[in-house]
Amino acid sequence: VQLVELGGGSVQSGGSLRLSCAVSGYMYRSFCIAWFRQAPGKEREFLATIDNSGRTTYADSVKGRFTASQGDAEKTVFLDMNSLKPEDTAMYYCAAGPPVICGLWRSSEYKHWGQGTQVTVSS
Repeated sequence: VQLVELGGGSVQSGGSLRLSCAVSGYMYRSFCIAWFRQAPGKEREFLATIDNSGRTTYADSVKGRFTASQGDAEKTVFLDMNSLKPEDTAMYYCAAGPPVICGLWRSSEYKHWGQGTQVTVSS
């Protein structure tokens, strides 16, 4: 199973970015894809999940600013991030697993991970 995140970069405070996550080699039609982030010296933080039916869950810290959605390509999802703040600066990861774990915030619940993409928000 391979996950590839794209779309990170540098943006000023208040700006927006769209991250994508493409999953390949995951043989099941039903799935859950989660978004996490990790800033230097901090633990990996849960952000959102989306399953193959489009159901989403969000951490309180990003609810209303971040939106997870499905792409047209199978097992491709997006994370739209708006009103970005300097404290959103981190490495962003997507992770995949079966639908039953969707909404779980522990990173250890997710077996398959991408390599991450860096998001830097300047003030």
